[in-house]
Amino acid sequence: MSATQLLVLGVVRGFGRTHGYRVRAELLSWGIDDWANVKPGSIYHALRQLAKAGLLTASEIGDWPGRVDYSVTPAGDAEFFRLLVDALERPEHRADMLSAGLALMPALSRGRAVEVLSARLEALEAQRAALRKNAAASHAAGLPPHLGELRAMRTRYADLGVDWTRDLLERVRAGEYEMADEGAEGFGTPGSWRAPVAPPAS
Repeated sequence: MSATQLLVLGVVRGFGRTHGYRVRAELLSWGIDDWANVKPGSIYHALRQLAKAGLLTASEIGDWPGRVDYSVTPAGDAEFFRLLVDALERPEHRADMLSAGLALMPALSRGRAVEVLSARLEALEAQRAALRKNAAASHAAGLPPHLGELRAMRTRYADLGVDWTRDLLERVRAGEYEMADEGAEGFGTPGSWRAPVAPPAS
């Protein structure tokens, strides 16, 4: 599944029951234009596909022709958590999948988030160790010197990934961010989000 589908499942889950326009508005308010390849049309397409797959229920609103409200099914809830954990735990994903996972991370309990980020850190450290080992072997094999820049670049990125993940893990472990198990109406509690209330007319 895509980052779009993870984000859409997460937003519908957050509202409990909502429609496509509100999902789109919520995601745009998060600045997804900057960090995810999500187009407005792909949000509506994801809603329809997730409903077709049985991960969302779709209810037409009789008093509002053309409007369809969505809510997450039990299968959709399980799939949401599977995708969320996978997005955060596995370093192989594209940046938009990791970004979607970070945006929805507070839907996890603190303990689960620590477990997932610890697994990510372990995988990144193993990847970095393998890169360094391969770099030494390539140098010994007498490859052209400029190819060393490729190895240097990948190793720097590996260092960055390890350092950033370790820092995030330490902050989550220390209590930063409100997680799903820390409040009845926290970010990760299904149905806890509410549409903005319009101010009374003056």
